[in-house]
Amino acid sequence: MQWTSILAIYVLFWVVSAFVLLPFGVKTPDEVGATKVPGQADSAPVNFRPGVIAVRATILSIVFTTLYVLNYAYGWIEAEDLIFWGPTVNR
Repeated sequence: MQWTSILAIYVLFWVVSAFVLLPFGVKTPDEVGATKVPGQADSAPVNFRPGVIAVRATILSIVFTTLYVLNYAYGWIEAEDLIFWGPTVNR
């Protein structure tokens, strides 16, 4: 596998990880007891920290990319292993 392919897979895993991790660890003004700004949505986070999310997404995407590349190299799970409804029959 070329390094550019690994980089592209890493970037895809990073973006997905960042979006998945967005709702974890944030609190709304009602949970913290903070005052709301007029016009603010009730679900707007009070403690949004993009740096923490970026670090967590980086760690998670490194793990997933490493597992993906190792699976590619050693063939632990192949496409045929993902067919759960039985083998196909040619008629």
